Amino acid sequence: MRHGEDLALTHVMLLVGDQDQALTFYRDLIGLQVRTDMPFGDNARWLTVGPVEQKNLEFVLEVPEMAPDPAYRAAARARIESGAQSTVIFATDDIDATFTRIRDAGAQVAQEIVNQPYGRDCAFRDPWGNQIRFTARHHG
Repeated sequence: MRHGEDLALTHVMLLVGDQDQALTFYRDLIGLQVRTDMPFGDNARWLTVGPVEQKNLEFVLEVPEMAPDPAYRAAARARIESGAQSTVIFATDDIDATFTRIRDAGAQVAQEIVNQPYGRDCAFRDPWGNQIRFTARHHG
């Protein structure tokens, strides 16, 4: 086996300020599926969501209270306050329908659908500044 061949991406941490609000956004507005929801420490849950078609990929809706390190918790709170967050990109078969569905559900539009060199895409922001992008899936 070559170096790295046994690796697989399974979880991505998305820093959020409130897990209930994040669940509403990612499940109800974006359309992700809840994978895990269980207590995690005293003030948080291990709450994961993922695309219906990708059972092996989960986004952990992480709040600062989940971190055991006080310095990390403080840095995470500062990131939330600044709005400097992550970007996630999803591919979709129908970008027009996806954009309309999510916009009409109330998500904050960060970018209307535009033509890019790689294809058509658009973007939304979650309540903490994470950018959620959608690009038209290429077939062929």
